[in-house]
Amino acid sequence: MPQGDKTAYTDKQKRKAAHIAESYAEKGVPEDEAEARAWATVNTQDGGGRKSGAGRKT
Repeated sequence: MPQGDKTAYTDKQKRKAAHIAESYAEKGVPEDEAEARAWATVNTQDGGGRKSGAGRKT
């Protein structure tokens, strides 16, 4: 997966990142920085994109 590819994320994770980015943008953070911070937050909270395998939490 190339860097920046968001296909491994669930729809819920994408919505969460969009909401977080919007919140940062409202606070005056530049759009690129807001998006980067949003995805970093999603990765921290959810551990990245979809995970396969038995016994994994979603």
